[in-house]
Amino acid sequence: MAFTKIEHYEKEYIDAHHDSALNVTQGVEDQPIVNPYFKRKRRRALSTDEYVEGILNGNITILSQAITLIESNNHEHYAQAQEIIERCLPYAGKSVRIGITGVPGAGKSTFIEAIGGMVASLKHRLAVLAIDPSSERSGGSILGDKTRMESISSNPNIFIRPSPSAGSLGGVARKTRETIVLCEAAGYDVIFIETVGVGQSETAVHSMVDMFMMLQISGAGDELQGIKRGIMEMADMMVITKADGENVHKAELAKVQYQGALHLFPLPESGWRAKVYTCSSVAKSGLEEVWKGVEEYLDHIEANGYYTANRNRQNKYWMYESINEVLKSSFYQNPLIAERIEEVEQRVLSAKQSSFIAAKELLDLYFGQKNSDYNM
Repeated sequence: MAFTKIEHYEKEYIDAHHDSALNVTQGVEDQPIVNPYFKRKRRRALSTDEYVEGILNGNITILSQAITLIESNNHEHYAQAQEIIERCLPYAGKSVRIGITGVPGAGKSTFIEAIGGMVASLKHRLAVLAIDPSSERSGGSILGDKTRMESISSNPNIFIRPSPSAGSLGGVARKTRETIVLCEAAGYDVIFIETVGVGQSETAVHSMVDMFMMLQISGAGDELQGIKRGIMEMADMMVITKADGENVHKAELAKVQYQGALHLFPLPESGWRAKVYTCSSVAKSGLEEVWKGVEEYLDHIEANGYYTANRNRQNKYWMYESINEVLKSSFYQNPLIAERIEEVEQRVLSAKQSSFIAAKELLDLYFGQKNSDYNM
């Protein structure tokens, strides 16, 4: 009853004092998040001549826009990007390409930031191409490498470009290789390619670089554990990072263990036995020795002819990879295939048809149409 009386008196008070400041006025409707008066200014599309001229002049803004064309899935952008690459090709091929990989937490970005500043101080122009992993669920990517490399991101002689893997390793590898051509044409003579260090990306990157550097941390397992990783066979140099403070002794111990493990591998075609170094990116120690090791390796492979032979083999490999990718793209974009593929897929899912017969049916349909187009 008491509660009812209170409500009654409140209602009487509100009726008597309806002009009181306690009255709540009606709110406004939800406002739009984006300013309705804002008009986006469309940027004028550059011509191929303007792109090529800007790249050859070292304009990083135009270089970045050209790389965006390479990464685009738009067919018009792809066609223009291929034309730009073809015209820049005569000016490319004059850089040192170094692939850098390592397990997550090995300090790849910090290492690149430290040694990149030192390389730039030696009158080199450095391009850092970082392949950033994309989320399998959302498809998004953080692309935070440029933020983490704060001390070198403002250096005019250093260009940093993170690229999302977007779930397609082959596509990223091709796009990264094409990006290398543009960076070389823009005058960058040292190129670092950083991989995520968690899978097949190392194999793809190894097929486009002159030297493959692997970063390790101490205490990550004994030398036998290291042998289990096939990636060690690809390494031309191994660097134990974070060798500072109380970790110096552990790093030196890991160096001995990994050096012993590398000696168990057969001598690679380059004739170079991979060496192990220790360094600290924070204390800036050991970086000069690492870079001297890079120069020693490059002098060695240039002297014995492996440098040229490896570049030629890589060009041949990417020719076939490009053919495979174009054929794959042509197959899935074919109207007849796009019309039938879901129906065939459902038959496979319902176990009414084997996957091999289904694939043959689609391929026969594709090549049958192609043959009829040629005969017309």
